[in-house]
Amino acid sequence: MTTRRRSPATRRSVLAVPGSNPRMIEKAKGLAADEIFLDLEDAVAPAAKAAARANIVAALVSPGWGEQIRVVRVNDWTTQWTYADVITVVEGAGRELDAILLPKVTDAGQVRALDLLLTQLEKAGGLEPGGIGIEPQIENALGLRNIDEIATASPRVRTLVFGPADFMASINMRTLVVGEQPEGYQPGDAYHHILMTILLAARAHGLQAIDGPYLQIRDLDGFRRAAGRTAALGFDGKWVLHPTQIDAANEIFSPRQADYDRAEEILDAYAYHTSGAGGARGAVMLGDEMIDEASAKMAQVIAAKGRAAGMTRTAASEPPHSAGRD
Repeated sequence: MTTRRRSPATRRSVLAVPGSNPRMIEKAKGLAADEIFLDLEDAVAPAAKAAARANIVAALVSPGWGEQIRVVRVNDWTTQWTYADVITVVEGAGRELDAILLPKVTDAGQVRALDLLLTQLEKAGGLEPGGIGIEPQIENALGLRNIDEIATASPRVRTLVFGPADFMASINMRTLVVGEQPEGYQPGDAYHHILMTILLAARAHGLQAIDGPYLQIRDLDGFRRAAGRTAALGFDGKWVLHPTQIDAANEIFSPRQADYDRAEEILDAYAYHTSGAGGARGAVMLGDEMIDEASAKMAQVIAAKGRAAGMTRTAASEPPHSAGRD
């Protein structure tokens, strides 16, 4: 038998669920989040971690899951809990697990250590070696400085995840509101360098980039504002802490319908006009816009995101052969 594997896949919404709360885990199974991670770290008190491991194993092997990506966030390597987190979860439910989310990663060695442990567990349990992914979470200045080494530390790495609260503390940012601009830093975006560094590393190494949570869960407008910022940069998704944030994340990190339709139209037209039947031309007019290879690359990004989100074209696109000849 092989390990359950669903990567790469869309991660527009990543729902955090405390491993110490079986009721919340059961409820999460029916939600529309693209990924669900069951937490053994910050959301679980030290005295409750052993029981939370058992809850997570029982939940992962129980029926009722949909197509969500299933991930477990273990404790970071500086604690006494990490090895037991990994061993318990993988031995008990490795076949149902897509990835391990590793928090507070500071260097590539921490990713390699997890890779080695996972390989031993997979071999011992008859699982496909390398089938369980790793999602490193960047939560401090040192991790950001070492991000390229972290991104390439193992072929298991699927995503790079921003952890804003711990990161803000690590650089002494003067604010207590996670995800909002610190007072005194206007105009501008105090997070831009951090976010772009994570995004560029992800894209350079073929990974997805996931933004961290917005903690003011009753402020849906604030969540939309924060999510819109990272979606505009090119991030693939964002953590959600409450079911009310899921639909907003799925919407914001999917293309707008009109943009998706236009992207598919550009790809159709470009494919036709670069073919022999269409004249084998490299640049043509599509309506009032010139399209060429660069246009097709940009359209492919939007189209791929739309297809991954299950979008379909709603408007009849202009037939490829009707593009201008000039």
